[in-house]
Amino acid sequence: MLVLCYSKCSTCKKALKWLDENNISYEERSIKEKNPTKEELAGWVQRSGLPLKRFFNASGNLYKELMLKDKLPLMSEEEQLSLLATDGMLVKRPLAVGEDFVLVGFKEAEWKEKIK
Repeated sequence: MLVLCYSKCSTCKKALKWLDENNISYEERSIKEKNPTKEELAGWVQRSGLPLKRFFNASGNLYKELMLKDKLPLMSEEEQLSLLATDGMLVKRPLAVGEDFVLVGFKEAEWKEKIK
């Protein structure tokens, strides 16, 4: 399982701690240093079954600076994916990618159900 995180994010720290406490192996990837590619994001969105907007970090500074709340509804899915791929700080985290699931954000109950 691949887990994309930002080292200063408290929710990411909680998620990694939960994985460690439950002896679940994972590969950690810095979402800031090695942001997801457009192709990765497109595949993950499709596999997750979630709307693309759920992959945006709506509480992040960059999201707010770019005024994406108003701009996203006017953008095509292709444009949104391209934008997401430009900076990992736009992507909601943590992002857990397994063989048969993609989890966006950390909700312990959801992770327990999908990962264990």
